[in-house]
Amino acid sequence: MKKRLFLLFFILQSSFFMFAQNGVNSPYSRYGFGVQADRAMGFNKGMDGVAQGFSNGNWINTANPASYAAVDSLTALFDMGLSLQNGNYSMGGLQQNVRNSSLDYFAFQFRAQKHWGWTIALLPYTNINYSFKSSSTPIEGTESSTSYTFNGTGGLHQIMIGTGWEPLRNLSIGVNFAYLFGDYTHSATMAVNETSSYSLYRAYTADIGTYSADFGLQYTLPLNKKDRLTLGVTYGLGHDIKNRAIRSTQTLSSTGTTQSATNDTIRNAFQLPHSISAGIAYRHTTRLAIGADFTYEKWGDCRFPAQEANTYASVKGQLNDRMRITAGATFTPNSTATKYFQRVSYKLGAHYAQPYAKADGGITDKPTEFGISAGLTLPIQNRNLYRRFPDINIAFQWVHSSIPYLSATTLQQHKLTENYLRLSIGITFSELWFHKWKVQ
Repeated sequence: MKKRLFLLFFILQSSFFMFAQNGVNSPYSRYGFGVQADRAMGFNKGMDGVAQGFSNGNWINTANPASYAAVDSLTALFDMGLSLQNGNYSMGGLQQNVRNSSLDYFAFQFRAQKHWGWTIALLPYTNINYSFKSSSTPIEGTESSTSYTFNGTGGLHQIMIGTGWEPLRNLSIGVNFAYLFGDYTHSATMAVNETSSYSLYRAYTADIGTYSADFGLQYTLPLNKKDRLTLGVTYGLGHDIKNRAIRSTQTLSSTGTTQSATNDTIRNAFQLPHSISAGIAYRHTTRLAIGADFTYEKWGDCRFPAQEANTYASVKGQLNDRMRITAGATFTPNSTATKYFQRVSYKLGAHYAQPYAKADGGITDKPTEFGISAGLTLPIQNRNLYRRFPDINIAFQWVHSSIPYLSATTLQQHKLTENYLRLSIGITFSELWFHKWKVQ
């Protein structure tokens, strides 16, 4: 037991290091807290993240904490995964390809008592990483032009502990509590290509440390001996984040000397949104499971720092409400068969979403996103009869997103589009930690 706890601690330490490697490189991450991370785990990556109605003693489903009650009485589950992705970004006539890698999640689940399970997890929440430049055409009759440089780094992560309990037959409830932490830095530089001119540098920074809470419920309706229907719902608690946002402004000479510097600070600058997720899942024995989810997050009602004229204040309306619809399925021909490929699980999924990014207040069109996914769960033969079979989860995902914005030169609406091709690989270990031996 001590060796296993040491291994768990080592994995957590390594996970903190790996989460520092940002998994995106996207102009979308300029908005809000950045690009929201994919919250799927190993079992549902190939189903595009559908989760609300799913519970199984061999899976860790952090999307709905009520699912923790299904953990097996003798089992401790470890689940971790990473992603490799290629992103293509198109804006006007410009295109760029970027490759990234990231640790997606680490989770550990165990049983406390009958119908009562616990989960500890380290998960990404948002990612920020971008760098781009633009320049104006020279003023007529001169060679004077202005260049603009934009950079951003940071993101938020969460350390989560959750519990799920089945107080009544077929009814489970649960809660996830998390410490949400991270920071961001957005910077913008405006420079004129004349020796007598000054350049303007502005940075927006914040350190975030707060909590989040999600409450889940699942109810299973048996249809017959082989079929069942599960309804799931999760509510996310919105609240104020009592952290400061700072805007730093510097005027620099052509030699880089600071001519003036000011700092503006906003206290209690942020809010987390109220959110609701609901889903339904149909299951036929251990062969087939089909589910669909709907998620809605009220980001439009959240305060967020904004620059309006010469003032820097925390105001509502800086982001759009986020909506996502997901559907997915998994099929296992025969989980107890001797033939290997009959024990493999085959998965498909798709989603449509409206992200929370809001580029320009004067545009009524909202950003859109849709994607498809496919995956496999491959059982690995374990020669130790007293341990369960580990699973390798492999998923491929394609995502297309677009965000409307106003061109600063033409004042017409254009779209920034992104296409991602992502490979996710995860492994789930199922260990018999709590088995008691009897000697006769």
